[in-house]
Amino acid sequence: MSSPGTVSDAPAKPAAPAGGSPLRALLGRADLRNLSLLGVLAVLVAVGGLTKPDQFLSADNLQLVLTQASVIGVVTVGVTLVIISGGIDLSVGAIVALASVWATTLATQEYGLGGVLLCSVLVGLGCGLVNGALIAYGGMVPFIATLAMLASARGLALQISDGRTQVVSVDAVLDLGLPGAYVLGVPPLVLVFAAVTAVGWLLLNRTTFGRRTVAVGGNAEAARLAGIDVRRQRLLLYLLSGLCCGIAAFMLIVLTGSGQNTNGNLYELDAIAAAIIGGTLLSGGRGTITGSVLGVLVFTTITNLFALNNLQSDVQQIAKGAIIVAAVLIQHRTARADAP
Repeated sequence: MSSPGTVSDAPAKPAAPAGGSPLRALLGRADLRNLSLLGVLAVLVAVGGLTKPDQFLSADNLQLVLTQASVIGVVTVGVTLVIISGGIDLSVGAIVALASVWATTLATQEYGLGGVLLCSVLVGLGCGLVNGALIAYGGMVPFIATLAMLASARGLALQISDGRTQVVSVDAVLDLGLPGAYVLGVPPLVLVFAAVTAVGWLLLNRTTFGRRTVAVGGNAEAARLAGIDVRRQRLLLYLLSGLCCGIAAFMLIVLTGSGQNTNGNLYELDAIAAAIIGGTLLSGGRGTITGSVLGVLVFTTITNLFALNNLQSDVQQIAKGAIIVAAVLIQHRTARADAP
């Protein structure tokens, strides 16, 4: 059986025998990778249960872990789709900061919950549109275009906020972060994360859009010759990434009750790292939404464990770096094994 969130980068060709088809082999590796990540999560939970059983395994702490994973998780869904297409987005953290600052200005807050939410989404979409247009129609390299957006969005966020924290005074926004808004004990932000993940999985695995995304990432020229509008596809993918950033910005506003130009710091690195350890190839053409989400949960759990055990953040960063290196080495070994 296929694993949710898995796609194949194999080009279209006559079907191979069912028992040893490349697609089944790919799905098997994805299953193994996701099971490995689940095993890592289980080990982390066991470590937390042994070192801080009363704190780590409490309902409040588990809700905290899921809530913290939700914001970066939504960003990671968008980043994963972009990377599968062969692109990269280094601007996601800056877009989150800009959207959160713009949506918490006094002028925006006058329009209440709807105004704050709409502004967050529109800013994210606007930045995604600029990225997509520069890359798809301007011919710019994704690394350069999104790096320019990173600098510009951070600068604009700083200019709008004047370096100050903008406190939210809209009760309807703040109430979403209170226990009274929980649905069957689940915070609304976690439900939003689950919904975005489900939509991302469906787009990637059950639609023509997803198949085109994989095709563009696997071989853009072959995809163009097959009739796919590669430029339009890339534009839409960066729009989706921007949309995810806008949603994440609103979630961060709910979580912190404020907007700051420092919001989303290093989100781009965390999102890319989560996608990589989840099995998404940086060269494009292959990736899974499920694996990326598991990667987010692994990193968030590690952060929580280090905080509960009063370990320094530099050690935490070293641990994350080691995990990323190990994931990339495994990818390289897999790629060599797949080579004819």
